[in-house]
Amino acid sequence: MNYEALRHFADSWGLVFMTGVFLTLIGWTFRPGAGRSHHEAAHRIFDEDKNDV
Repeated sequence: MNYEALRHFADSWGLVFMTGVFLTLIGWTFRPGAGRSHHEAAHRIFDEDKNDV
């Protein structure tokens, strides 16, 4: 695979792949029911029972 072919692949399908990954991660963050997990993660530092490592 030469440079031109690799560049063409990255410009077309690489961009499509990275856009798909980005949209998947954004969708995963804002999925229904995720608020409880985000709240737990944000307040875990203040919970003394779970900090014993």
